[in-house]
Amino acid sequence: MAHWTKFEKDTERETKTLVRWASGIEDENDQNFQLALKFAWSNFKFHNYLDVDSHKVTRSINGIYEKLMIHSDVTKAESWARLTDEFLNSPLMNVDGTKTDAHYSILSMMLLLAGPPTNTEYVERPRLKEAEVKDTFDWAKYLMEDEDLECGPYPDTPEWSEEESDEEDPQQPISREDSGIQVDRTPQEDQDNANQALALTWTVGEPDARAWLEQHVVTPYWVTHASRFPHSLHLHSNLLNVWDQYLYNTDPLYLPEDKAFVTETQVIRETLWLLSGVKKLFIFQFHEGKVSVRNDVVVTHLTSSCLRSVLDDIAVYGQAVFRLQRFIDEVTGHSSEPGPPPPSSSSGSHCSSSSHSSFREPPFRTYQAFVWALYKYFSSFREELTTIEKQLIGKDETVTLSAVLVRLRPHLAQIRVLHKVFCTGVAEVPVDTTNVVRASHLLNTLYKAIIEYDSVGEASEHTVALLFSLWTETVRPYLEIVDEWIVHGQLFDPAREFIIQRNKDVPVNHRDFWYATYTLYSISEPVEGEDRMNDAGSGSSAGEQTSGAGGRQPTMVSFLKPVLKQIIMAGKSMQLLKNLDCKESVPADSASRDAERKSLYTLFLESVQSRLCRRDDSPLDAVTEQQATKRSLIKMQSIVVQHLQIDDIHDPLLAINFARLYLEQSDFHERFSGGEFIVDRSSQSVTCQSFELTLRSCLYPHIQRRYIQCCGNLMTTLKKDYKLLEYLQAMRNYFLLEAGDTMYDFYTAIFERVLEKESWQQLSFLNAQLQEAVGQRHPEDSSRLSIFLDTSEPARKKQPVHNLDVLTLSYKVPWPVDIVISSECQRIYNQVFLLLLQIKWAKYCLDTVRFSDLTSATQKAEGGVAGEGASAKEGINQQIHRMCLLRVKLMHFVNSLHNYIVTRILHSTGLEFQHQVQEAKDLDQLIKIHYRYLSTIHDRCLLREKVSFVKEAIMKVLNLVLIFSDRWQAGFGAWKIESIDKMESDFKNCHMFLVTILNKAVCRGSFPHLESLALSLMAGFEQC
Repeated sequence: MAHWTKFEKDTERETKTLVRWASGIEDENDQNFQLALKFAWSNFKFHNYLDVDSHKVTRSINGIYEKLMIHSDVTKAESWARLTDEFLNSPLMNVDGTKTDAHYSILSMMLLLAGPPTNTEYVERPRLKEAEVKDTFDWAKYLMEDEDLECGPYPDTPEWSEEESDEEDPQQPISREDSGIQVDRTPQEDQDNANQALALTWTVGEPDARAWLEQHVVTPYWVTHASRFPHSLHLHSNLLNVWDQYLYNTDPLYLPEDKAFVTETQVIRETLWLLSGVKKLFIFQFHEGKVSVRNDVVVTHLTSSCLRSVLDDIAVYGQAVFRLQRFIDEVTGHSSEPGPPPPSSSSGSHCSSSSHSSFREPPFRTYQAFVWALYKYFSSFREELTTIEKQLIGKDETVTLSAVLVRLRPHLAQIRVLHKVFCTGVAEVPVDTTNVVRASHLLNTLYKAIIEYDSVGEASEHTVALLFSLWTETVRPYLEIVDEWIVHGQLFDPAREFIIQRNKDVPVNHRDFWYATYTLYSISEPVEGEDRMNDAGSGSSAGEQTSGAGGRQPTMVSFLKPVLKQIIMAGKSMQLLKNLDCKESVPADSASRDAERKSLYTLFLESVQSRLCRRDDSPLDAVTEQQATKRSLIKMQSIVVQHLQIDDIHDPLLAINFARLYLEQSDFHERFSGGEFIVDRSSQSVTCQSFELTLRSCLYPHIQRRYIQCCGNLMTTLKKDYKLLEYLQAMRNYFLLEAGDTMYDFYTAIFERVLEKESWQQLSFLNAQLQEAVGQRHPEDSSRLSIFLDTSEPARKKQPVHNLDVLTLSYKVPWPVDIVISSECQRIYNQVFLLLLQIKWAKYCLDTVRFSDLTSATQKAEGGVAGEGASAKEGINQQIHRMCLLRVKLMHFVNSLHNYIVTRILHSTGLEFQHQVQEAKDLDQLIKIHYRYLSTIHDRCLLREKVSFVKEAIMKVLNLVLIFSDRWQAGFGAWKIESIDKMESDFKNCHMFLVTILNKAVCRGSFPHLESLALSLMAGFEQC
C-alpha cells in the first residue's frame, strides 16, 4: 500500500468507517467485512452516477414555494425563494461560475435529506456580511516617488478636456417628457440663459416646486392673460392677424375678443393627450360627458374657424375614446375596487344616457372579454401616440397637426367603428335587460358588423381585421362554456349569459331529463325583451319558432345557429354519460387525456391561423396556385353567368364578383355545378362571406367531431350496457304481439272465460295468467310486465267488442331507457295492443265455432218438424246454409284485416324501424325515430281521430262477429230468420262502405299502404 496516494488512503479509511457503521462489524478480518468493503470500493471506482437534473431541482424548489404559499407561510416562502436564489447565484470554492451542477447537486442532496417544510418552525436569522477591507495604501505616491511633476500654480485644477466644449449647457431647463410638458424655448429665454451664470436648483416636494416648474420649463399658456410668445413675423405665421385686420376693416360691427394663443406643438400634444384619455386639458374641455373646444384658443398661422373645424373633429374622436374608456373602467373597476364605480352623467346623447352607469352585480364574462379586447387595442393605440409625442419632443423632424392626423387616420377610423359597435351592442341595451340578451346582442352586433364590412372587400380590410380580433376575444367565454359542456357535461354559466340555461329542478336521473332540462333563449331585434322557449326533446327547432312580438323575427347568437343542435345534443349526451354507471363514460386515464386536450377556443384559433397562413408558400407554388386560381375563376364565372341568366340578369361584373366570392370554398364548384346547391333567395345563403366560410372551416368541424364522439359513446353505452335494443324488442313482443306463443297463452285464457260466460275482469286472474305466460319463455320480463283494469269509464259503449277496452298493459322501463320509451309511447303501444286484442278475439271466436255443433242442432230441429213436411225441412237447411256462408264471409274479412295489420303494418314497419335504430347517431334522433315508428303504426292501424269513422265500421264488423259466434254457440233454436237477415245486411253495408272508402284513398295515392287491404276486401265483396 506504499504506492497509494493520500486521497486513496483517506478513501480507504472512510470506506471502512462506513462499513462498520452500516453493518455493525468491527473486526476487519471478518469475511463479511471484507465482502462489504470490496462491494463499496467497486461502487466508488467503477459505478457511473447520473448528473443532477437542474430542471427537476428547480421544479422541486418552485413546488416547495407554492406549497408554503398555499399554507399561508408567506414569510417562510419568501425566505426560501430568496435564499435558494442567492445560493445559486453565489460562487463556490474551486468552482467557476454560478448555477453549476455543483450548486444543483448540493441542493438536491439537501432536498433529499430535508423533512416536510410545513411541519417545521423557521425564523430567518440575520446574517452580517463582513465589511470589505479597504486598501488605504497610497499607490500613486509610491509609484511616482522619484518623478518631478510641474503642477502649475493651481495643482487642484483638473486637466482641460476638449470634449467638454461640445457638451450641452448644464443649466439647460429640465425637459419633463414623462409628464407631457415640453420645453418651449424662445429667443429671449436663450439670451437670458446665456447671460445668466447662476445655477438653479429644484427639489421635488418643495412648496414652490410647481411654481418653479411653470416659470422655467414651459410658457403657462393655460393661465388667464398669459404672456404672448415670440414668433416669426412672416406672413404665413401671422395669418390670424391678417384675417382679423381684414374683418376689422370690412365689418364695422366686428369687435376683437380676447384670445388664448397657443403653438401648434401645444395643440398637437393636447390632441395626443385627449386621444390618450386625459380629461384635464386646456384646449379641450370635458363637461357632462361631452368634449368641447374652447372658443378663445387660436394659433397665429391659422384662422379661428379653420382651427375650430379641425379641433371639433378631433373632439368627436376624443369623446368616443372617453366613452369606451369609461366602459372599460366600469367593467374592470368592479372587481379591482371594493366600492361601486362612479355614476355616469344623466345627460348626453342617447348612446351615453343608456350606458351602464353602474353594475348591480359583477359584469359577466362576455363583457369582460369585450373589455379586454378594447384594452389591448387602446394599449397599442397609446403606444402609437407615445411614439408620436417622443418624435415631437425630439424635434428631429418637423411635426405638424395635419401630418399627425394623416398618420392617425386609420386609428381614428377604427375608433369610430369601435364606438359604433359599442353604442349598438352595449350602450343602447336597456339597463334592466338580462345577461343572456346582453351577451347575445353584443355578439350579434360584432357578427353583423364583420359581415357588413367584409362585403365591401379590400377597402375595409383593416376594419375587418380589427373587428375579427375583437370578436375572437369576445366570443371566448361562449366557446369556453360550450367546451366545458360538451367535454365534461357541465353547463358552467354562473352569470346566466349563455343562450342555453340549465333547469336545475329536473335532475339528470329523471325521466323528463332529455325534454325539460334545458331552456333555449332567443331575442328579438331590436332588443325589447326576451322570449323563452323550452327545449322540446332536442332544442334544434327552437330557433325556428317566432316570438310573435310585433312581427319581429327572433334571433339568437348567429354564429352558433348552424351547430346549435349539435351543441345541445353533445352537451346533454355528455352530461348523461357522466351520470351513467358504465365503463366507457369514465375511462381510467381521462384526467391525463383531459390535461393534454386542447380547448375548443384554442383549436379554433389554431385553425384560423393555419387558414390565414395557408398562402405562405414558395414562389413557384405561388405562381402555380395563381394560374390555377385564374383558371378556376374563369370556370366559376361561366357557371355563375348561367345561373344569373335564369333570372334574366346579364351583368358580367356581378358574375366576376360572385365567382371570386365563392372561390374561397373548395367544394363549392362541385356542389354548384353538380346541382346539389340550391340558391334560396329568401335566406342568406347567397351572401356567404369569407368570415362565414372561416367559421364553417375553422369552428364548426371541431364541434361536429365532438358531437359525433359524445353521441356515439352515449348510443354505444345505451345499447351495450343498458340493453336499449332489448327493451325496444320487448315492447314489440308484448304490446304488438310479436311474441305470439307467449301472448297467445295469455289472451286465449281470457277468451275462453268469455265464451264460457265466466267473469274475467279480475286483476289477480289477469296478472296470474300474464306472469304464467311470460315466465315460461321470458322470465327476465315477468317482473316488469303487469296489467291493470281501467274502470273509470264503466260503460263506454254497449257493443261487446269494447269490453276489452278496460285492459291496460304496463311495462316497467328503467332509467335511462325510459327517456326513449316514455309513458306517452306506452299509451300508443296500448292503443295498438287493444286493437290487436279485439281482432284476435274476433278471429278466435270464428275459429272456435264448429260445424258439428250446428249439425246436431239441425238434426234435433228436423226431428221436431218431421210431421210438418218437406217445406219446413227445406227452410231449416236454407238457414243453416246462410249461416255457413256468413261465417265464411266474416272469416275472410277478419283474416284480411288481421293479415294487413300483422304483416303489412307491424312486420314491414318494424324492419324499417330496426334499420333506422342501428343508424341513429344521437339519442334525440333515436327518440324521433321511435316516436315516428309509433306514429306510423298508429296511423296505419286506422287509430287516428281523423279516420275514426273507418275504425267504427271495422268495430261494427268485429262486434257482428261476436254476436254471430254467440248465436252459433246457442244453437239453431236460439235465433230466427230475421236475425240472419239483419246480420247479413249490417255486414254488407259495412263491407261496402269500407271497400268504397279504401278504394278512394288508394286511387288518390294518399294511403298506398291500404292497397293490399282494399284488394283483399274487394275479393270477398258481393255485387248486388
